[in-house]
Amino acid sequence: MVNDDLKEFLNDKITVHIADDHQILIDGVVAVLGLERDVDVVGYSLNGEQVIEWFEENSADILILDINMPILDGLEVLKKFQTMDDVPKIIILSSYDDIKLIKEVLGMGAMGFVPKKSAGEHIVKAIRKVSQGEQYFSDEVKEKMMKTLMGKPMHKTDNPEGVLINSLTRREYQILKLIAQQYTTREIGDALGISESTVETHRKNLIKKINVKNTVGLAIFAMKNEIV
Repeated sequence: MVNDDLKEFLNDKITVHIADDHQILIDGVVAVLGLERDVDVVGYSLNGEQVIEWFEENSADILILDINMPILDGLEVLKKFQTMDDVPKIIILSSYDDIKLIKEVLGMGAMGFVPKKSAGEHIVKAIRKVSQGEQYFSDEVKEKMMKTLMGKPMHKTDNPEGVLINSLTRREYQILKLIAQQYTTREIGDALGISESTVETHRKNLIKKINVKNTVGLAIFAMKNEIV
């Protein structure tokens, strides 16, 4: 018989799905994550089409997603997820770390970016941070982002809050705007065709992502950045 502590431990595991077209990389990530008691790999996909099909029938807390995959690439997967509800939190694991690509995937809903060359050092940290609703970038990615911001005049879309806005998913942006317009949870759910519990989940994720204390903080952030 499983005792209550073990049940709680099993229920608290972070579930992870891996998408990459190289089986050897998948095996390596699985081996690394297999050493972590709070992480459970729940499958993998070898192309973008398999990713979409898997998440239509299953769920995971985190998707580790490569950009360069056959049939549908990672960007196309991100676009597809923008039209779906209850999608996983996404960490990009890529051989490419161009700053334009990083900004693009953040704008499409990714919450973390780790180059493959430093996956062993960062992937576990990224999973734990992103599972809590926080963004995560490897050291070299953070350095590139900082150099980009320091190397040119600051515009609205270049400041930290602008980058944060670009990282919101389409659904998060919609809900943030409605919150700032003082719609209730039920009204937001009715307007978007989703359940009240889904609205509350998005609300909690927004509070963590934007790093404010409550709904009032979300409204102030939205007004400050001219979202409403």
